[in-house]
Amino acid sequence: MVDLEPGQIEMLETHYELLVRWNRVVNLTSVTKPVEIVERHYCESLFVGANLPQGELSMADIGSGAGFPGIPIAILRPECRVALVESHQRKAVFLKETTRGLPNARVLAVRAESLSEEFDWVVSRAVSYEHLAAVLANRARNIALLTGAEQPPADAGFDWAPALKLPWGKQRFLRFGHVSRETGTSSGEVVLT
Repeated sequence: MVDLEPGQIEMLETHYELLVRWNRVVNLTSVTKPVEIVERHYCESLFVGANLPQGELSMADIGSGAGFPGIPIAILRPECRVALVESHQRKAVFLKETTRGLPNARVLAVRAESLSEEFDWVVSRAVSYEHLAAVLANRARNIALLTGAEQPPADAGFDWAPALKLPWGKQRFLRFGHVSRETGTSSGEVVLT
């Protein structure tokens, strides 16, 4: 369960209103029913944020699109710094508009492969394991992915914790991984809360 302050709920509502308005012009999401938007986008994103380790973290939301899961995580976890990575320029403009007043979020309008900084975590949804493995080389030690039922490939360079089934929806999972020791980079255990 996630407890939100009234100000956090207001920020999520503002993002939702902008999402609905902008989605008429820019294809931000194919999910358009309000209940599905709340469940699929907001609840899933908040679930990720609630299950990340506590404390100050830096993270990159790869392929942020409409800001999921990054914006809800930034709203839920103000102590964390969230970079929304989106190469599609119109979507990046939307993200810049929606992150005004959200001091712990910033937009990087670049391809993920061109990132030069390191992060504690990468979060993502709807991005292939293979693409993420290539992007993550030397960029993050830990990963949190919203996925379907497909298993991550064993050769992706990550050790995977048992998947967490989302409390709603069919065949939706949260998967945590950390860089394998075989890749030459060591990291600590992923701690699920």
